Amino acid sequence: MTLSSPLIAGKLIQRYKRFLADVVLEDGNIVTVHCPNSGSMKGCATPGSRVFLSRSTNHNRKYPLTWELVEADDCWVGINTGLPNRLTREAIENGIVTELQGYESIRPEVPYGEHSRIDLLLEGLSGRCYVEVKNVTLIDGKRALFPDAVTTRGQKHLNELMRVVQAGDRGVIFFTVQRSDGESVSPADAIDREYGRLLRLALANGVEALAYRALVTQQEIRLTERLPVII
Repeated sequence: MTLSSPLIAGKLIQRYKRFLADVVLEDGNIVTVHCPNSGSMKGCATPGSRVFLSRSTNHNRKYPLTWELVEADDCWVGINTGLPNRLTREAIENGIVTELQGYESIRPEVPYGEHSRIDLLLEGLSGRCYVEVKNVTLIDGKRALFPDAVTTRGQKHLNELMRVVQAGDRGVIFFTVQRSDGESVSPADAIDREYGRLLRLALANGVEALAYRALVTQQEIRLTERLPVII
C-alpha cells in the first residue's frame, strides 16, 4: 500500500483525548493532528518521537493532518488502525498470505454474529472463511503483543469466531504487525488476561491464528512474511 506522498515530518509533543496529538513540524509550527488509533499506543506515543503525517484532501476536516508513522525502538511503526484491513486484503489478493488462497471473493465489513461485522469474509467453492484483523504495534524485546489495552470488543470477536467454527465455517484471527522488528506474536496477558485466555480457548476449538509482519517505510506499508503465534 502506497502512502500519501509526501508525508510531513515532525516530532510528537503529546497525544491526548485518544484521537488528538500535538506535533511540532520541521519549520517550528505546532499543529494539532488526528490520531487514528483508539488503543493505548504503549511504546508508540513517547514525547519527542519522530513522526510522519499525511494531509487530507477533504478541506472540511477540522484537523487536516493525520498521524501515520512513529519511530519507536529504531523502527518505523504504522499506527493508523484504519489500514490493517486494507493491508491484509491486499496481501491476500497478491498471494502473500498463502494460507488464505483459493477463495473467489473477498467482502469487507459483513454482518455476522451478535451485532458484529467481520473484517473480511472470504467465499468460494471450498466454503466461507471469516477473518478478524487486529492491528499490532506493541513490542517486548522481539515479541509483538496484542492487545495494548483491555479490549472487550476483541474478546467478543474471539467468541464470535468460535461460533463460526462450530457452525462449520472457517474462522481466522489475523494479527497485522505494523512494524518490522517483531519476530513472533503473543497475547499480552499482563494487559488483558481475559483476551489471552479466550485466544487460547479459541485456538483449542478450531479457530486459526495467523500473523504477518509489515515492511513500514515513509513511502509504503505492505505485509511481507508470516510470524509464529506463540501462546
